[in-house]
Amino acid sequence: MPNTDSAPPSNFIRTIVARDLSEDKNNGRIVTRFPPEPNGYLHIGHAKSICLNFGIAAENRGGLCNLRFDDTNPSKEEVEYVESIKQDVRWLGFDWGDRLHYASDYFEKLYQFAVELIKMGKAYVCSLTAEEVKKYRGTLTETGTDSPYRTRSVEENLDLFERMRKGEFEDGTHVLRAKIDMTSPNLNMRDPAIYRIKKTSHHRTGDTWCIYPMYDFTHCLSDSIEGITHSLCTLEFEDHRPLYDWFLDELNVDCHPQQIEFARLNLSFSITSKRKLLRLVEEDRVSSWDDPRMPTISGIRRRGYTPESIRNFCERISVAKKKSVVDIGLLEYSIRENLNEQAPRVLAVLRPLKVIIDNYPEDQTEELDALNHPQNPDMGTRKIPFSREIYIERDDFLEDPPKKFFRLAPGREVRLRYAYYITCERIIKDEQTGDVIEVHCTYDPESRGGSTPDGRKVKGTIHWASAAHCVNADVRLYERLFNKENPDSDGSDFTEYLNPDSLETLTECKLEPGLAHATPDTRFQFERLGYFYPDPVDSSEKALVFNRIVTLRDSWAKITKKNLSSK
Repeated sequence: MPNTDSAPPSNFIRTIVARDLSEDKNNGRIVTRFPPEPNGYLHIGHAKSICLNFGIAAENRGGLCNLRFDDTNPSKEEVEYVESIKQDVRWLGFDWGDRLHYASDYFEKLYQFAVELIKMGKAYVCSLTAEEVKKYRGTLTETGTDSPYRTRSVEENLDLFERMRKGEFEDGTHVLRAKIDMTSPNLNMRDPAIYRIKKTSHHRTGDTWCIYPMYDFTHCLSDSIEGITHSLCTLEFEDHRPLYDWFLDELNVDCHPQQIEFARLNLSFSITSKRKLLRLVEEDRVSSWDDPRMPTISGIRRRGYTPESIRNFCERISVAKKKSVVDIGLLEYSIRENLNEQAPRVLAVLRPLKVIIDNYPEDQTEELDALNHPQNPDMGTRKIPFSREIYIERDDFLEDPPKKFFRLAPGREVRLRYAYYITCERIIKDEQTGDVIEVHCTYDPESRGGSTPDGRKVKGTIHWASAAHCVNADVRLYERLFNKENPDSDGSDFTEYLNPDSLETLTECKLEPGLAHATPDTRFQFERLGYFYPDPVDSSEKALVFNRIVTLRDSWAKITKKNLSSK
């Protein structure tokens, strides 16, 4: 479980919980739940809900949080999604213990609750078509009209509902509806559906059932059955709260949880909708649910984000009532902050240009000391090999450099990180393209480690990799999946704003030899380039593949600094 020793910042939900505890409401119990529907992979918005529900429970002594799957729509649900959700919750650092539940656990109880409503005259079987139901329902400005089947007798409704359960009717021919108020200004209270016929095999109950309860009916009663005290939902369920309470009040259940709504997480340059993310997968716009460009928890995990960084991000954005869009820069800031402290530094050349040090002995190899973390000496040092032929970053050389270019150029001297000063003497170009393909330099043997007897300094320090010792790797450079801040805001097809440059794959990158054994439990800073992670799916010792987690530039820190300076 995440460390909860430090007091988290207050928010309106924590205030409500603290007040309830002080008043001994619910006999001092705190029980929350995370209730995902297993119809897709979870995204970053769900991470906020996971951290909130499990966090509220963990912050209060004796608090509990259930993981409950809302598996009432078998046509869209799969075991794959169930298992991925479990993995996501565990990865974030939370444990539900023996409190794993499914709405399908309660199908018989829910059916009996529906029968009870029928007997009370509070529910009826309606035989309108879906189109007719929509017409009778009315609009925001026009009241609804009673269904002609609203006056069916209790006996007829019980008979029809039992026959629905037995499978005597086809999908769509009947629904069970609550009898509330077709003139209510809240459309959710205009005789909502409770059960519908759906002759689809369920991933847990098989073909036992051919009628399935609707979400609004299932959710509140499942909460009640499990003894939930605080049912934390996103704002879209605020208008559903009267219906939540209506079912519990009419059925006079022993436990009546309190529904509390908070603003869902909307992230800039992202989509947080399982339905739309599924479309990206089905249309092959991305490789899979765990494509590292996806805002799914599995995609974020595969990209290399840490669970600590996601929890810190969710804590930073806090919990509020007002809808807003969180800058993706804050998410990137959270992972940079986390990795800056713990990621070992290594040398890697992504776009290699060969450099030959003409006055360095051809058969000589040196082992140089390199700091694993320049700001943290406790992380120790490692040995990296140095030889006559090395690779540098192509961007670190210009034949005709501008005034403030302090890297390698003809006649220029630079420092090689952890190694020597070198000076460019001549270049070799491709005869056909004119591109520089080889740079010849000389080195100062007395400058090992970056200092010289005469004390001279150079302005440029560049990274490198020994040609004879480096390992090859593919490196995937990820950018934001969308090139519009809010791709879902103007009513157009959100796929129009997919960023065509969201992935660049570089091959034959040159990495220091120790990275040949990198495993998916370590993230690295490639010095001067960013933070990287060995892809847990595609990378192996025979074929290394690294994902760029995030670049080194910190736009969020610059924005914060600018905002502070303007006050």
